[in-house]
Amino acid sequence: MENTGLGSCLCGSVSFEVIGTCQNFFICHCEFCQKDTGTAFAANLFYPGAQIRWLSGQESVKKFSLSHSRHVKSFCTNCGSALPSIENNGELVLIPAGCLDTPVQVDPNAHIFMKSKADWENKLADLKEFESFPN
Repeated sequence: MENTGLGSCLCGSVSFEVIGTCQNFFICHCEFCQKDTGTAFAANLFYPGAQIRWLSGQESVKKFSLSHSRHVKSFCTNCGSALPSIENNGELVLIPAGCLDTPVQVDPNAHIFMKSKADWENKLADLKEFESFPN
């Protein structure tokens, strides 16, 4: 079933609509995703054959491709937020889950690149939890 989702960047300059079906929701622990997110992993939705309609700010979207790899990142040039990338000559839309404003309709189906996961990641489940920033 085809779904529609809305998303945007942190500063609101860029907004988009995705029309399609998410085939995979991967939690990626590769070293490239750690570097470009600044944290332990990236949460990415894979939409083969989907369409992206930029609602605002398409001119503020820049794409970075890491040479000698398949790693790409699209981002807002104003705030740096990760945004959808259109790959494989338009056959695949890759969406960072955190940039969606509408609820993600699927659950993650796999952790990938576990060989390179952050050493400290195993300790996260044991941490205290707060509803907001602690005093």
